Amino acid sequence: MFALVVRFDLKDEDAAAGFDRLAAETLPGIQQDEPGTLVYATHLVEGEPLARVFYEVYRDRAAFDAHERQPHTLRFLSEREQYLSGVRVEFLDPLGSKGVSGS
Repeated sequence: MFALVVRFDLKDEDAAAGFDRLAAETLPGIQQDEPGTLVYATHLVEGEPLARVFYEVYRDRAAFDAHERQPHTLRFLSEREQYLSGVRVEFLDPLGSKGVSGS
């Protein structure tokens, strides 16, 4: 299993709306074309309207690498910068889990 959490801080409300549209347009490709993506969840952050958190779990590092090469992901990566004031990526090393295979 390979997992990460990404926090996106957005410039303003218009940027948040644009980012949310871009994320929504990206999700169908992940759902349809990425069997190695086990969990790809996008979240609002309570009390922080300009923050978004993505929680991602992949079968293994190869599945993550395949995700990063997908056309829908490449589009997301190239277009997201216009909306961001900051981003933080944390790669996770699982100790145990429930509901996710590979642990």
